[in-house]
Amino acid sequence: QVQLVESGGGLVQPGGSLRLSCAASGSIPSIYAMGWYRQAPGKQRELVALITSGYITNYTDSVKGRFTISRDNAKNTVYLQMNSLKPEDTAVYYCNAGVYYSRTYYPGDDYWGQGTQVTVSS
Repeated sequence: QVQLVESGGGLVQPGGSLRLSCAASGSIPSIYAMGWYRQAPGKQRELVALITSGYITNYTDSVKGRFTISRDNAKNTVYLQMNSLKPEDTAVYYCNAGVYYSRTYYPGDDYWGQGTQVTVSS
């Protein structure tokens, strides 16, 4: 079974940057879309960014212009470059492999990582 492992989280000051990585232990078919989610304490998990097999990207409004998602299929890795971080970006970030259809991302139930903590604080 393919496992996803996130890394790159940590503590950063407001305005700083982090780059998250999500590495798959096996090969995820390139037809899968990939998504980054986050969950802050007391809040529901939300989709932050997605990238399709055709490299189409989409972002939630609160991170547009600050976050960039990318994928390297040869390395089975997805990245999330986060710039101009704000305290409200503090959350556990998860990656997921799923399906993008009719402008909707459907997360794969079996393709979740364990998450990586991002804390933005001075």
